[in-house]
Amino acid sequence: MQTKHCNTLEEARNEIDKVDDEIVKLIAKRNDYIKQIAHFKTSVDEVKAEARISEVISRVREQAISLDLSPNLINDLYVRMIDGMVESEIAEFNNAKSF
Repeated sequence: MQTKHCNTLEEARNEIDKVDDEIVKLIAKRNDYIKQIAHFKTSVDEVKAEARISEVISRVREQAISLDLSPNLINDLYVRMIDGMVESEIAEFNNAKSF
């Protein structure tokens, strides 16, 4: 991972804005996959997938450590993101089963 060297505060903030734009796009892409996954499941309990959530959290914590990033920060972000996406997946699951 290479980070551009910035010469001014404005330039650094512009680069952060670009990164934030990409992060939001990637979260939206992840959420689209979550909605697809809802169609492969047969129950709300299966949607909740506690074992998978633990696996994901463990994997991203390890990645954070390897990138010299706080694993607790990544843990907290992912727990919050996954909680919201599970709600989205349950809604998608219920909509799919109502047809």
